[in-house]
Formats: sequence, structure tokens, C-alpha cells
Amino acid sequence: MILFLNPFTGLAGDMLLGALLDAGASLDAVRRAVALTGLTGWRLDAERVRTGALTATRVRIDVEDDATERAAAELIAMAARAGLPVAEAALTAIAEVEGALHGVPAADVRLHELGGHDTLIDIVGCAAALRDLRVTRVHCAPLPLGGGTVRTRHGVLPVPAPATLALLKGALVRSGAAGEAVTPTGAALLRAAGTVYGPAPEMELHATGCGAGTRELPDRPNVTVAMLGREAAAEPVSQVVLSTNLDDVTGEVLGYVVERALAAGAADAWITPAVMKKGRPAHVLHVLAPVELADGLQRLVLAETGSLGLRRTTVEKVALPRHFETVRLYGGDVRMKHGPWGVKPEHDDLVRLAEATGRPLRQLAREAHDAL
Repeated sequence: MILFLNPFTGLAGDMLLGALLDAGASLDAVRRAVALTGLTGWRLDAERVRTGALTATRVRIDVEDDATERAAAELIAMAARAGLPVAEAALTAIAEVEGALHGVPAADVRLHELGGHDTLIDIVGCAAALRDLRVTRVHCAPLPLGGGTVRTRHGVLPVPAPATLALLKGALVRSGAAGEAVTPTGAALLRAAGTVYGPAPEMELHATGCGAGTRELPDRPNVTVAMLGREAAAEPVSQVVLSTNLDDVTGEVLGYVVERALAAGAADAWITPAVMKKGRPAHVLHVLAPVELADGLQRLVLAETGSLGLRRTTVEKVALPRHFETVRLYGGDVRMKHGPWGVKPEHDDLVRLAEATGRPLRQLAREAHDAL
């Protein structure tokens, strides 16, 4: 599923969580994920509230421990217990940014305002909601920066806070009303989710949700809007299939031609067995070529196989969008290819990892899926 966020008045962890719950994420799934962290003394609820002219979902967190200072490493370890890479990555990003700002290693960072129950619940809760909604891609409209100042443990700081600005590196931003429009927690979650910034992507809209912030604004609702949908149907693209029957070319040469064709820009190349006249065993070589590369690939096939001719067929190809996410497994990286209706690990990455670790390929494929 695709998630598009419209940070109408800004984005904070609790606003994002409220929007995801409003769009259909399970509150029970979120609570279970938070419980896995080992955090105690908390209660998470969601309620419908009116903000401005709109109704929206606001999350309410009640805690027995109101301490706001913890070691970042402690929070990261707790998030890891929930098995949510987005949550772990968001907290790690916060630790790295805070460490860089204050001149200490990320492993030694102590979080002050961000060290409380709320931060862990918001981050783990959002990551769990994204998983429950099966979100594979996140897009976001430009973020309002806000302005003014904020009082922190380190004194009065400008808005946006330095940590927030560091976490928003690469994001599209715009001017906004005074006040803290984007929090470090919200910015860290966007970074960890690999957010793409810009207009809404073309998609089939399935659900929407509004997450309410705690501030009351005089002239507008204080909300983040979430839109959930599937990839729109892709438009077909004309391509050319080159094919030729071969009964006097070795398997080694056929494999070489396939490799050469792919390296020269073919969209695909494959070989099928065939029986030709007089019962002769043979192979049919097929090359799927973009129209602009068809002539060059035709010359390559004829030169390398020695064939006296081939067939050209114009076809329409529909390619669904896909994107990659990398998971870390046994010290190696495995790229996971996400499509609209599934995800699979890259075979070459699994092979390298299997050779390095001695573990079965099928086991590594299952573990790569579990690591998402």
C-alpha cells in the first residue's frame, strides 16, 4: 500500500499515529507492539475529537512514570524487541543527530525531552501501524517549518529545533505559522520510512484518516491527513520481441548471447526448448527489446548466433512500479523488492550471504522476509 501524508498544519509522532489509526490501523496491534518493548506503566487510547471544523483521531497516552530523560541506546534496544525496523531506525537517527549536535558518540547520547514514554510509544506505535496497514511506500507533501522559539533542557532554541532540521535533510519544506510545526519524532519517522517528498502519487484511494494535534489553532483544524491507496494501473509500453530458432548453437553460446543482450539494454531475454522439422531438437532465443534498441539488439543476435533471420513482433508491456528496501542479515545486506502486491528478496544477495555464512538459501529468504 502507498501512504501519502498531507501535513496540513504540521507533523508530530502522535499526529501521525492518530492519522494511521483513523485510516484503519489496529489499535490492538499498536498496543501489542509497544508491550513487546518491555515498557511498563503506560496506557494508550484513541478518541474522536473536534479540531476546528473537522473531527479527527487523537491518541492519548497516560503514564505512571513521567521521566523524560533516558539513554538513547536504551530506547533503541527496547524498540528492537518489537521487531520493527522503522522504529529502530527512527530512534537511531535521533541518537545520531543529537550526538552530532552535542559532540558525543551516538552510543552515549542521553535524550532529555525525547527520552520519555511518549517518544517510544509514538515511534513504535507508528511503525506498528505502518506494518498493520501493509504500507510499502510513504510520500509526503512539503512540510511547514513553523517558527519562533522553544524552551528546552539546553535553553531557548530556534524553531525548527536544530535536531529537527538535521533529521529533515533532503525533505521538501515550506514556510508555516509560528510554533513547532514538525517535531523531531515526526521528522525521524519520515526519515526511517524512506519518505519521498512531493505531490501525491497516482493511486487508487482506499482509505483516509486525520490525526489531531494537541494545540488549538484559532483559524484552522490542527491535523495531519493520511491517504492510503494502491498503485494505479500502469500504462502499457510498446516493445519488440526478437525470436529465432536455433538447432546448431551450443548452450554455452546461447547463455552468452542472453548475457550480452541484457548488458546491451534488453528488457529481458530467455530460451525455450523446441522440436523443429524432421524431429531436430532446438532452442528458440527470445529478446524483449525497447523499440529504440531493437535494431542494435537484432544485429547482436544475428552476429552471435549465425542465424539467417529472426522474427520481430511488437508487443505491449505493462510494468508495475517497484521499489527496494534493504534489510541487514548476519552482517550482510539483502535488497527486498517491493511491488504493489508482494515483496521478495534479491536472489543474488541471498546467494552471496549463503556462501558467506553457510546457511541454506531458503532459510535466508524466510529470515529476510521476517526482518522487514
